Amino acid sequence: MCIGVPAKVIQIEEERALVDVMGTRMHVGTFFVPEVRVDDYVLLHAGQALTIVDENYAEESIEEWRKVIDGKHGGLF
Repeated sequence: MCIGVPAKVIQIEEERALVDVMGTRMHVGTFFVPEVRVDDYVLLHAGQALTIVDENYAEESIEEWRKVIDGKHGGLF
């Protein structure tokens, strides 16, 4: 099973991007999303941006990730 984590693109640098993942910044590959732009949201897996997602979806997903991290996931895992 693959689990994609949403991230906001902060800066583009050739074939990689600096992204913010719930307050943590990291560089990720953009090979699969060459059309990505600053302020886009992407789903990450294994250090790669896999797809661009809409901001509303990203924010809802981030909220669910926060619940998992805080132990309020309602028995999902």
